[in-house]
Amino acid sequence: MAGTSVDTPPPDLARTARRAVDRGAWTPRVAVLGAGAAGLCLGIQLRAAGLTDFTIFEKSDGVGGTWRDNTYPGAGCDVPSHMYSFSFASKRDWTRKFAGQPEILEYFESLVGRYGLAPHLRLGTEVRAATWHDDRACWVLDLGDGSEFEADVVVSGLGQLNRPYVPDLPGLDEFEGPVFHSARWRHDVALSGKDVAVVGIGASAIQFVPPVAAQASRTTLFQRTANYVAPRNDREYTRREQFVLQHVPGAQRVYRSWIYSKLEFRWLLMRRGSRLGKVLRQRFSAELGKFVSEEKPQDALIPDYAPGCRRVLISDDWYQTVLRPDVDIVTSGVDRVTATGVVDGDGNEHHADVLVFGTGFRTTEFLAPLRIEGRGGAELSEEWADGASAYLGIAYPGFPNLFMLYGPNTNLGHNSILFMIEQQVGHVVQVLQRMVVERLAAVEVTAEAQARFDEFVDRAVARTVWAEDCSSWYKTDSGRVTNNWPAPTVAYRRQLRHPVRGDWSVRPR
Repeated sequence: MAGTSVDTPPPDLARTARRAVDRGAWTPRVAVLGAGAAGLCLGIQLRAAGLTDFTIFEKSDGVGGTWRDNTYPGAGCDVPSHMYSFSFASKRDWTRKFAGQPEILEYFESLVGRYGLAPHLRLGTEVRAATWHDDRACWVLDLGDGSEFEADVVVSGLGQLNRPYVPDLPGLDEFEGPVFHSARWRHDVALSGKDVAVVGIGASAIQFVPPVAAQASRTTLFQRTANYVAPRNDREYTRREQFVLQHVPGAQRVYRSWIYSKLEFRWLLMRRGSRLGKVLRQRFSAELGKFVSEEKPQDALIPDYAPGCRRVLISDDWYQTVLRPDVDIVTSGVDRVTATGVVDGDGNEHHADVLVFGTGFRTTEFLAPLRIEGRGGAELSEEWADGASAYLGIAYPGFPNLFMLYGPNTNLGHNSILFMIEQQVGHVVQVLQRMVVERLAAVEVTAEAQARFDEFVDRAVARTVWAEDCSSWYKTDSGRVTNNWPAPTVAYRRQLRHPVRGDWSVRPR
């Protein structure tokens, strides 16, 4: 694709684009995939920019994404609640320091009416494929009902945590009791007095295991490796605190800034060989070493890797739960499932009435199972066969007018993902505004810019704790880190402030 490059936009780009729109200029038809946090954020900002020809496709019957899917007991956010709303749509009346799933879902649902998104939503509509037509400079979407939808621009807001992963264990089909993943919780299954087996102990399990163990007769945890679990220090906000945050001008803004700075400081933990990581590891080993016993051996409680290599989790009741006499921790893995239990790697069978998977999501299979065919018939899944990558996490060469939100290498291990989404949305909107002002039919990141960004990511990742020898959902099977942003979030904001000359090629209308 030949043409001029998208230049660094002038300070008045938004105003210039809005004037052009008000005069009746052409605007792109935008298809947004997913009505989770990213899709809603983009919809709000598109409307604010006057780019109102957009449709948000959502396969479920409501908005909220992962916060609609994950309703397991104890579900909540591990980012302080006042950093878990958009800066332009802040929620001032959070009831707790760390909000639970119902309150978070209510926030995202409220954005629909608050910002007039209802006419743009197509709920219960799955997008199965997207094909670029170069002659017409447009995308054609194949929908689940067999129909097609044409758009000039496609933006994926599907994120990284939308496809539950259940391992293909031998004998799983033979299990006689209820089996479900934490993201598809069976609220009709009573756990009281039951023997419950939990396979996979990650961020979700840290939250649902304590309430499950409080009900179950016995809880058996099949844990590949121990986690670092720090205190959550959760509590309700007092009436005085809520009044100040809601009614004192600037109070919430200052509070959000303080939370952001505190979380951003944790980036030090992500640096390879960090002194903070060494201190934290020694402290965990010393404190948890007091509880090591024959029933709860060292490998069940104390991680054998550096803090941050896997996400540091937070909970106020995790260790109290796992130290209960009716909670067993199995670290030898799972060999197979039987009709009445789970056989571990040592050949011991553990009875179970209910089997719950806390095995997370298919995080490295970005945009799957959606089939995306770009210029020249290139399929994105084939381009990403060795691991997903994208320029700034939002675009890939050969796929014009396709953008991603919460794409490759934009996840965080230390701060709020909503911050990252806001930067991505702002960048995408600027590119679309350029399309309006300069009457551009298509924009595409160059292969050179992509290669340069990949080199930056590889160099930066090598300096992080994720490059060390530990398993995590941040990595592909080959060990390549495809999920996390390998620098402070302030660096990401700086890189996404404006589209860069030379990084994008364009086609005039």
